[in-house]
Amino acid sequence: MQKPLAYRMRPTSIETIVGQQHLVGPGKIIYRMVQAKMLSSMILYGPPGIGKTSIASAIAGSTKYAFRALNAAVNTKKELQIVAEEAKMSGTVILLLDEIHRLDKTKQDFLLPHLESGRIILIGATTENPYINISPAIRSRTQIFELEPLAAADIKTALKRALTDKENGLGHYSVTLTPQALAHYASATNGDLRSALNGLELAVLSTAPDPKTKTITIDLPIAEETLQKKAFSHDADGDAHYDVISAFQKSIRGSDTDAALHYMARLVEAGELVSLMRRLLVIAYEDIGMANLPACARTVNAVLAAEKLGLPEARIPLADAVIELCLSPKSNSGISAIDAALTDVQTGHSGEIPKNLKDAHYKGAEALGRGVDYQYPHNFKGDFVVQQYLPNNLKKKQYYEPKTNGKYEQAFKIQYEKLKKLLK
Repeated sequence: MQKPLAYRMRPTSIETIVGQQHLVGPGKIIYRMVQAKMLSSMILYGPPGIGKTSIASAIAGSTKYAFRALNAAVNTKKELQIVAEEAKMSGTVILLLDEIHRLDKTKQDFLLPHLESGRIILIGATTENPYINISPAIRSRTQIFELEPLAAADIKTALKRALTDKENGLGHYSVTLTPQALAHYASATNGDLRSALNGLELAVLSTAPDPKTKTITIDLPIAEETLQKKAFSHDADGDAHYDVISAFQKSIRGSDTDAALHYMARLVEAGELVSLMRRLLVIAYEDIGMANLPACARTVNAVLAAEKLGLPEARIPLADAVIELCLSPKSNSGISAIDAALTDVQTGHSGEIPKNLKDAHYKGAEALGRGVDYQYPHNFKGDFVVQQYLPNNLKKKQYYEPKTNGKYEQAFKIQYEKLKKLLK
């Protein structure tokens, strides 16, 4: 049985990886490891289908080390022992361990000494947050890299490559992929390249060629059917997806409940549950934020409920959240504050941390004056004491500009201004 297109098109070198350029692009961390042949064990985490296995495969192909793939939930300790024996014989083995968050203690204890010795280079793959779901013992011996959903342009590049690749792809078929269909595969899969490739392969293998030209034409209706997702419109550039997301956020920001529900309905009808939930979380904290923090928390709960329910029932808690966010007071003071602070840091306006705030938990810190004059607020009345926290060159800086659009931020404003006055 032939392996799926997504499997066959996995990259064999670091240069052929699609996306994840913040890690594998020239000069970036994983690229440097491969170039220097100084690999360390790592954990790659992010949504499904965005390249975790591809990166592991490409690292192995670029370094010429033996490559083995196991699943932490399914494969046994004995199978890990086989990999370890191979590593002893050949020198180094790259082990891709999928679902590493499900690694039990017995397998973990077996692996640890092999990671220490460097005989096994572990590349763990997970969709779960490793800082929460992976044991400290494994985390301490690995570098953790977060992967990002692929951009539509990255997916288009990979699909075009698959259509022309005669060895592993679909290059031995005569295929015409319309711009509308290409845009739909690229945008409707939410950055999941595996889904896009497998949808394309199904379309090619299940569509009869034209009797005269012998060409298989994949148009938008076929793309919709093979992905089981409807397109927003026949937009050749694939902008409609982003237009709907933009209109959705701007309608909530503008407090138009009916418009927001309309654009939500478009997303639901197109099966864009992941995009809808992610955008709703962004909106809650970006546009409502300090004005109604309980609404933000309730939005998180609505998203969690939607994830458990799936469509079509997921529309119910999400609709409740959309209505509440529309009718809630608005404030962007949180995002404005952190962006102002980031601007200072990114432009070199950081300054020296006051000595009394520096770490004092090591021998010799006191001799350096670190932490010596720190005053512990809980030792004072009201759990507050006046002391300087910002660096000297920024001690008068104010990043947070509170608003008064909701009762919560009104109260925060009074407290913030009171404390700011005392600290000054």
